[in-house]
Amino acid sequence: MPPDAVPAPPGAHPIQGDRVVLPVEIRDAAVASAMFPVPAAAAQAVIAYSGLEVVRPLPGRAVCSLAFVRYADGDLGPYHEFAVAFLVRPPDGPPDSPPDGPPRKVGAFIHWLPVNQAFTLEAGRTIWGFPKEMADIRMDLASRTKRCLVRVDGRTALELHVRPGVPVPSGRGAPSVDAYSCMDGVTRRTPWTLSPGGVRMRPGGALLKLGDHPVAHELRGLGLDRTRALSVSTVDRLRMTFQEAAEVRT
Repeated sequence: MPPDAVPAPPGAHPIQGDRVVLPVEIRDAAVASAMFPVPAAAAQAVIAYSGLEVVRPLPGRAVCSLAFVRYADGDLGPYHEFAVAFLVRPPDGPPDSPPDGPPRKVGAFIHWLPVNQAFTLEAGRTIWGFPKEMADIRMDLASRTKRCLVRVDGRTALELHVRPGVPVPSGRGAPSVDAYSCMDGVTRRTPWTLSPGGVRMRPGGALLKLGDHPVAHELRGLGLDRTRALSVSTVDRLRMTFQEAAEVRT
């Protein structure tokens, strides 16, 4: 190292000529999401490459989550994001957990994560192994019905409409969730802390339109084009913290 060089602090990652220092803080974001019941066997086949196991809160059913997020202020800059995720069992969870029914702790496996900015794309893939790819993501979080349209390489992936429900307490403290990802055959766990405000929830409340992109065909194979959402939620103000990712054995 040159004598005048400043060593990078622990947890610092060079991204496009800048440095991202962990933990990464998101100071202001807004979210709309929907949870769908899907056949557990089909969902397990979709995420088989990760080595993880889907949670079955109901016999034979897993949960697929669709969410769109507008990041207004954070360490990765402003951007839009859409997430396709599945609820999964921690790979080191208790062996006596029933095959149908949630384990003591549930994680979120991020299967598809398009974004609309290059900096967060590189950071997400490099630091956490998140499956980010560039997309045209148009969203409206200001209207009564929240909307998001995702197009990739000129092809429509999906359009999701979410009708907010009634206000619910945000709860005390910041809930912690493990986010899982798998890239290049490596499965990783990222501790993820959320502090939501302005939360609304309701049963049902989602309208999903699928296009001709491969992800749309995959979701259609799970029956999402003809399945009523279990619930939807919207968050007006969300703060998040992402820690360093760690490889896990599955």
